[in-house]
Parts: sequence; structure tokens; C-alpha cells
Amino acid sequence: MKEDFKILAIESSCDETAAAVVADGREVLSNVINSQIDIHKTYGGVVPEIASRKHIENIDPVIRLALDESGVSLEDIDAIAVTYGPGLVGALLVGVAHAKALAFACGKPLIAVNHIEGHISANYTEHKDLEPPFGVLVVSGGHTYIAKVNDYCEYEIVGRTRDDAAGEAFDKVARALGLGYPGGPKIDKLAREGNPEAIVFPRANIADSPMDFSFSGLKSAVLNYLNSCEMQGMEINKADVAASFQKAVVDAITDRAMIMCEESGITKLAIAGGVASNSLLRETLENECGKRNIRYFSPSVIMCTDNAAMIGSAAYYKYLKGETAGYDLNAVPGLGLTGKR
Repeated sequence: MKEDFKILAIESSCDETAAAVVADGREVLSNVINSQIDIHKTYGGVVPEIASRKHIENIDPVIRLALDESGVSLEDIDAIAVTYGPGLVGALLVGVAHAKALAFACGKPLIAVNHIEGHISANYTEHKDLEPPFGVLVVSGGHTYIAKVNDYCEYEIVGRTRDDAAGEAFDKVARALGLGYPGGPKIDKLAREGNPEAIVFPRANIADSPMDFSFSGLKSAVLNYLNSCEMQGMEINKADVAASFQKAVVDAITDRAMIMCEESGITKLAIAGGVASNSLLRETLENECGKRNIRYFSPSVIMCTDNAAMIGSAAYYKYLKGETAGYDLNAVPGLGLTGKR
């Protein structure tokens, strides 16, 4: 395989239209993200039909800008990569259709990338010395996994959420507190003003699968607390609620991550996904890893969000393993980390 293998990557799984050019899986030559947050903020969350329409409007200009910023022409690109799942089906289809058309027109290989795998691979672009095996936490609005990365593109799931993903719980609690969308950053900011020990919210333990997560009960406990305060005419300290809720989520995630590392002899732990930008989670994991001589890796905040550079990185290692897609590639909205829905 030639050196300086350049991949044009496309990401459109939710409400960010993104394109990037990545060389050899690690060097980001460009990374353009067009976010729809301001549009969906009005509705308190992502509206799938609006997201799809905006992707159609944005995808071509975003790809052109990514090529311009990289200083690379389409002719110099060696392969086209695209997210095919999980995500919103309409949004995914826009990216998949565009990638297939480009690959066909240019005679380039097409590489299908799992969005969750892309989040994990974001670490490769910023930590050039990170190589498997290592442990990983994927914490986002739609997914919460704890897994082992045994090799490039090879994952072993240790635990997952049984109900709400961590990011979903953040959004729902933020809505209940009247903070608006997106909820994660707003709770993170407000929590800095509160006392994380003020309210004891539950940390769920699943008897038959102790490494799995459950955030639905925690979310319900917060809602019940707010309703009880209202009914009794008690003043609600929103900062204390945010801090106490956030600490409960971080405790649950950190405890399981440390157990996995200790039981499996893992000496490297990475974090990925939108909630990986949470300041308390990053700080807590770094501290706990430091106590145990575990090397801790986290992407920069911008690389925790949905972006195409992470897709380009994941695609490179899939291509090395000979994993390319045909023109019959379709969107798989319910795709899991290991390919199962």
C-alpha cells in the first residue's frame, strides 16, 4: 500500500454535515463541520426531516471546502469513506448516496464506516502513539459502551447501557431543568456552580450483568425530585441538581471502567463520543487512571463531537484489512459497535 494514502471522509449521521481529508489514518489535512444546532435548538432536539434536508443543502459545499482546505484535489484522493450507521436513516442516506456517487464517478474504492468505531478512532488522529490493545469508553447521546479494542477494527464489548444512553439522560434532565438543547454542555456548565453531594441520586447496579449501565432510573429519580419539590413548594437549586446528577453519571461510568482495567490487566484507556467532552468525566477518569498507572487518552473537545476526520481514520484501518463496500451499500440506522443491531 502506498504511503500518504488519502481518504475523503463523509459524516452525516445526525445533525452535523462533515467532510475531511485524512492521510494514513492519523494525519488530518482538513476537517470541516457544518452544525445544525442553532436550527434544532428551537425544537428542543433534532428533527430528523429537517436534518436530512439540511444535509442535502450542505453536503456538496462542505466536501468542496474540505478538499480546498486540505490542498488536495479529488483526483489525488485514494478512497472515499462514509458513515453508514448508526444514526438517523434519512441523514445517513444523504451521506451514503453522495459517497457512492463520488466513488463511482472517480473510480475510487468505497469504505463503509461504523459511526461508533469512528468515535473510537478519533483518538488515533490526536494520539499518534496509541495502538491496540486498549480499553475504551464510548459515551454519547445515542450510545454508552465499555469495550476492549483488541486490534484495529476488532472490538469486544464488556458492558453497554440497558436503556438510555448517558447523553440522552443529560438531554432529558437538562430539558426538565429548563436549560434547553443541547443538554450536555449546559449541565456541565451549571454543575460547576453546584454541590455534587447535595442530593443523593441512585447508581444502578444490574445483578445479572454488573458491567452494564442503566440511566433510566437515574433520570426518573431526578424528575421525581423536581416534581416533589414543586408539590411541596420547595425552592429548587438547579446547580445542585445538575452537579448531583452529573456526579451520579460519572461515578457509574468511572467505576465500571476501572473494574474492566483491573480485571483485564488493561494499561491504556481511551474515551470517545460527545459526552467524552464533559469536564468532570475527563478529570475523574484522568485522576483514577493516574492512581492505577493506566495511560489515559482523550480526544480534544472538537474531536468528541461528530466529525469526518474520525471516519477517515477508521476507514484507513478497514481498508488495510481489505474491507471495502459495494455500490449496494445502504444505511443501517440501528447498527451496533460489533455490527449487530
